[in-house]
Amino acid sequence: MKILMVLTSHDQLGDTGEKTGFWLEEFAAPYYVLKDAGADVVLASPKGGQPPIDPKSDTDDAQTDATRRFKGDPDAQQALAQTRKLSEVVADGFDAIFYPGGHGPLWDLATDADSKRLIEAFAGSDRPVGAVCHAPAVFQSTMGVDGKPLVSGKRVTGFTNTEEEAVGLTEVVPFLVEDMLKQNGGHYEKGDDWASFVLIDGKLVTGQNPASSEEAAKALLALLK
Repeated sequence: MKILMVLTSHDQLGDTGEKTGFWLEEFAAPYYVLKDAGADVVLASPKGGQPPIDPKSDTDDAQTDATRRFKGDPDAQQALAQTRKLSEVVADGFDAIFYPGGHGPLWDLATDADSKRLIEAFAGSDRPVGAVCHAPAVFQSTMGVDGKPLVSGKRVTGFTNTEEEAVGLTEVVPFLVEDMLKQNGGHYEKGDDWASFVLIDGKLVTGQNPASSEEAAKALLALLK
């Protein structure tokens, strides 16, 4: 199994002067789920190189078993520091694509032409596509083979409006994931705020929040078995 994992390159939280990026748990948990299953995980980002970690996901109280494992894993750290440039990646040879969240994707991956190209290639060839938390933002402009938005008519989830409100960023983000998925015709569903909730519709896997990252990766793997 060869799986492409795409991370954000965006590190500015709107006009707040604060930093953002990808959420560490949402990278680390899926990374180890996939690696432990024997997958070859290739990391990419729009700018290549080291993607920005959201500092809020790197605080002591945000650590999980997966993030602690990452901290002690020089090989994983090196892989993360050397992500491939998204424009140089082709879908051929990969079995699935997965997007960790964090607020960063709302600004870059949501409108990134290379990300759109890759997702549409995977979906068009019936290969699994997964995204967790804010990463379903990547489905803002992706289309299915029928010419409709990729999520149209599909059961999907992602960071809820109430979760965004709880972190105080409703007025900061360029759009709300929940609203966008509904506007694109997705059948949006959610579990309790901050609890793990994952949906699978065909080969599309979406997870609601950081707590859903491990289960989302396991769901992606199940589609490859």
